[in-house]
Amino acid sequence: MASSILVALRVAASQQRAFDAFVGEIGAWWKPNGLFDFTVGKHGVLAFEPGLDGRLSETYADGSEFEIGRITVWEPPSRVAFTWRQASFAPEMGTEVVVTFEPVGAETRVTVEHFGWESVPSEHAAKHGFPSEIFLQRHAEYWRALLEALRDVT
Repeated sequence: MASSILVALRVAASQQRAFDAFVGEIGAWWKPNGLFDFTVGKHGVLAFEPGLDGRLSETYADGSEFEIGRITVWEPPSRVAFTWRQASFAPEMGTEVVVTFEPVGAETRVTVEHFGWESVPSEHAAKHGFPSEIFLQRHAEYWRALLEALRDVT
């Protein structure tokens, strides 16, 4: 069974501004959450390398970095998609995030779909022992909080 997260929120910005803030200013609006760290006990600054196959990485205070994923779709200002993994994921584990930016009057609806969680076993540390439904709900709440932070910088 496929498992995905779907969250949408309007921001008071043009489609281009919303896209630019999402990819270009992720370090300003991304807030760490202990349940969903990429690496255990480390929090750094996220950044995208713009363009197809660009990296999404987290850089730590000691200068080390972790590659979270790669951009698989680059269609400014309407859509970006990228792979997503945590450091503890085995090679066959991985998820993907698709973000769309849809103009709605003077605002933009930002929609995040994060799918592929079925590739991560239920007993994996990334799921914290939550049943699938609860894990997906908690992760959706986190994406919602992130989009609210994005709204604050647009």
